[in-house]
Amino acid sequence: MKTTTTLRITLPALCLVAATCAVQAQEEWISYRDAYRQMVVFAKYGKPKHFLQIHYQVAPRDASAALEGLHLTLTGKNTQLTLPLDATGRAVFPLLKAAYDDNAVLALNRRMASYRFIPRVSILSRNDGIYEAADLHAACEQALAYQRFVDSSYGAKKCAGVRFVFVNRADALVQVKFGPREAPLPVVDGPAFDGEALGAYRTATYRFSDWSTQGQVVSQNTPLAIAPLFD
Repeated sequence: MKTTTTLRITLPALCLVAATCAVQAQEEWISYRDAYRQMVVFAKYGKPKHFLQIHYQVAPRDASAALEGLHLTLTGKNTQLTLPLDATGRAVFPLLKAAYDDNAVLALNRRMASYRFIPRVSILSRNDGIYEAADLHAACEQALAYQRFVDSSYGAKKCAGVRFVFVNRADALVQVKFGPREAPLPVVDGPAFDGEALGAYRTATYRFSDWSTQGQVVSQNTPLAIAPLFD
């Protein structure tokens, strides 16, 4: 099985064992239609989601699978797109009827089995960097309601806070303001999103139980992501 310089995936003209072909194909590409169906659920979701956004994330399965230099492409009969990945492996996913009709494929420039592919809901960042505490509570509740909609295992979970994610420690300057007082959030290295064990990002976590609901959270720099946290 070979990949051309344009990352168009081609299967062998003849496979002696059908099951072997299926395994080989799964290692090299995934169906755009399958990903499309997952992503369109959010687009059609009817409950409040104005604080949220969704991306398609390529996440390493283990520490040996790096994100650096990783490229995701969408290839079909009438489609050839490179989908840029941010530092967490997220891409803005295009909902293209032509690619759906063509049964286009999503492919990486590395072994697909080393990564997992998931819709990733996060909280929208603000240009001014000022987040009302009440809005962060509401954003987390919106995210939890959506996760419960698509995954029943979230039924017993509760919102615990939000995590501001940065690439560089110098950018991770987040403060909580309540009245005339200000307090910086501690910065630690760790994964970007709830439930992930991998990733060495610089994170500042705002836990709801630690602060008044009347304050503000101010980020001096735009975070790479703002992740809801559930307990």
